[in-house]
Amino acid sequence: MSPSDRTTANLGRHHILPPYMLEHLAENGPEELREAVVTDLSIDRSLRATRVARPVAGFATAEDTEDTSPNRTVYDAHNLRQLPGTEVLREGGEPVSDVAVTEAYDGLGATFAFWWEVFGRNSIDGNGLPLDASVHYSRAYDNAFWDGEQMVFGDGDGQLFNRFTVSVDVIGHELAHGVTGAVRDLEYQGQSGALNESLSDVFGSLVKQYAADPKQTTEQADWLIGEGLLTSSVQGVALRSMKAPGTAYDDPNLGKDPQPATMADYVETTDDNGGVHINSGIPNRAFYLAAAGFGGYAWEKAGQIWFAALSSPDLTTTATFAEFAAATAEQAEELFGAEARTVVEGAWGEVGVEVGGAAPQEPGEGEVSGGVGQTDGETKVVDVTQAEADASAEANQI
Repeated sequence: MSPSDRTTANLGRHHILPPYMLEHLAENGPEELREAVVTDLSIDRSLRATRVARPVAGFATAEDTEDTSPNRTVYDAHNLRQLPGTEVLREGGEPVSDVAVTEAYDGLGATFAFWWEVFGRNSIDGNGLPLDASVHYSRAYDNAFWDGEQMVFGDGDGQLFNRFTVSVDVIGHELAHGVTGAVRDLEYQGQSGALNESLSDVFGSLVKQYAADPKQTTEQADWLIGEGLLTSSVQGVALRSMKAPGTAYDDPNLGKDPQPATMADYVETTDDNGGVHINSGIPNRAFYLAAAGFGGYAWEKAGQIWFAALSSPDLTTTATFAEFAAATAEQAEELFGAEARTVVEGAWGEVGVEVGGAAPQEPGEGEVSGGVGQTDGETKVVDVTQAEADASAEANQI
């Protein structure tokens, strides 16, 4: 496919920290951090108002792609806001002593390897897009973002947030926004926007699991997004938990993780583009439940199903949770058979999203939504008691 044959799509501008977390920090955080956070919010709002279009390519394959190695360049912004900054490390260059540069370089490489080796996709646009990143952006900047052309990382304030290169799933998350923008460009509002955020969490988590040495199974993965970003002074372990939405943090400075785990607690709001970072907890948990139902490596079945659903020509850019759930069920059966469809439908049913037929029943008293599993080729429902759910929530809090 030549550049003239390709369409254009929005690769987006997205930030890893949701606005409600920064707003709570600006109002309730340490006095010495509030002014900087207000500045951060101003930067973020101006960036969110701008969207970038780039050419889109289809799937790349070993047969039609000459170069399937990453093309990475990392820059130092020197705590300024001018991008990209000074080039520090280019593909194949000698190692440097700056740990943020090394982490960014390695994270870009891990993300490239995941998309190529698992999905046969040459970079995030499928056409070998160079992967650029700038570190040390602004001063004590509490965020990281994909600006439609490159990754940008702040150093964190050191009191509540560590440097934003420390979590490879954050890098995977932000670059996955570019993949979504290239493949389907889900509208960043309401449920389609929450799906956009959820897909970035899904693939960001899978990048981390795939890059681990040894690679992590569904059972071994922590299913946390941004683990390592919070300092030891914060009462929390990560930005989000896909396994137990709403339990990642509960801290006086940052507030409490507001994510719902089921549609029963869906948040109707005009903030955060209609709650895109909040309600993404619902499809996040559905993916976790599906992955747990299949077992093994999450990218082998659940990941393949979710990406096939995103790539389906029938999926609209304003897809609802129910529409995306139906797409995943269809792709599950097409790729892996009727048993797989049962697993996927059960996962969505447990979070209260109907996939055809009767609406799922709410959990009874003393129970919470469970998962779906398989044993020797047979599908079974895995019950989760309230005690087990409480234990999971406690494990995800400090």
